[in-house]
Amino acid sequence: MPRRVAVTGIGLVTPVGIGTEETWRALLGGVSGVAPITRFDAGEFSTRFAGEVKAFEPTRWISAREARSSMSDRFIQFAMAAGTMAMEDAGLVFDGELGERSGCFIGSGMGGVATLESTHLALQAKGPRHGISPFFVTQIIINLAAGQLSIKYGAKGPCYGQVSACSSGANAIGDAFRLIQRGEVDAMICGGSEAVVTPLGIGGFAAMRALSTRNDAPAQACRPFDLDRDGFVLSEGAGILVLEELEHAKQRGARIHAVLEGYASNADAHHITAPSEGGEGVQRCMRAALADAGLGVESIGYINAHGTSTKMNDATETLAIKQVFGGHARKLMVSSTKSMTGHLLGAAGGVEAAFTALAVGRAQIPPTINYTTPDPECDLDYVPNVARDVLVGHALTNSFGFGGANACLIFGRPEL
Repeated sequence: MPRRVAVTGIGLVTPVGIGTEETWRALLGGVSGVAPITRFDAGEFSTRFAGEVKAFEPTRWISAREARSSMSDRFIQFAMAAGTMAMEDAGLVFDGELGERSGCFIGSGMGGVATLESTHLALQAKGPRHGISPFFVTQIIINLAAGQLSIKYGAKGPCYGQVSACSSGANAIGDAFRLIQRGEVDAMICGGSEAVVTPLGIGGFAAMRALSTRNDAPAQACRPFDLDRDGFVLSEGAGILVLEELEHAKQRGARIHAVLEGYASNADAHHITAPSEGGEGVQRCMRAALADAGLGVESIGYINAHGTSTKMNDATETLAIKQVFGGHARKLMVSSTKSMTGHLLGAAGGVEAAFTALAVGRAQIPPTINYTTPDPECDLDYVPNVARDVLVGHALTNSFGFGGANACLIFGRPEL
């Protein structure tokens, strides 16, 4: 029998708050983290707002020297902050045998984009001898978020970075879950981190016409499932969980936020950016996650949707949910927390997995804000604008990425 897996630690760095409690209060209060860009002059861009992490001081979690050198890119700094908070929350120490039976998976879609941009400019201005830091490579490569956390905590088991676009964080958690289930490790630090609120990040997605251009009202720009949605909002941050074998967690008296019950990952094999017809790949992924958890559709009370606020995604995800859940779809609560955080790309799956675990464990369902005009193609209960206090036994979170990457995770209440 597969071993059961508990969530014993959560760390969050998001546009709506730093830390679990600050972030969760903002979500339940329907607070938007989207605002005009401050990290660079976006005056010439068609989209001039994003979900930036505010008042982030990396030296709360790493040394000033590290912040200037090997950890100077924000995607690594966010991972170190969220990972440190998650480990402190879990109260785990990876010493002795546990160190060898613990690992770290941190996903990211794009890695050190800001460092790539600044180094290219420095190379042009100063030449190769003076324009490129000796830390350049270790600042940009995606697996160094996991590597740095592994070094800090002595996690000597599997350690790498998943890259599957916006499914990266969810895949990292799901793959960590599998290792614990199979008995290869007893604990994992896992999730996602991303920091691409940069000229190339904003400019690249704007060139695809994927971003909202609601520059006059950025806090209202991300409006999943609303008829007037016009694109997603690019954001940054990190969401990291500590997963632990359930009996191990119980024996040491750990607080258990939720139990991770099921995981599935697949591909649309259809198009680099567009979902497959009718969300066929998404449907297969949700069904596979339910089968992995051994649950029927009636067991799910809440879905944290991918819900990007794009015309195609929201309608396709709604249709896929209706196809998988049948009549039960009308009884489900479905919300998109991206309405408040924006889209954290490779970190989204980690952040939203944390939100889903908290929703189950605390019996509180975050809303979809900015929902004012119903779309006939999106006709489910999206928990519009106001959070709810509702006890649910199990909840599912969806993550979908470019290249047709899909990942679904299912969380259950600790006592189940």
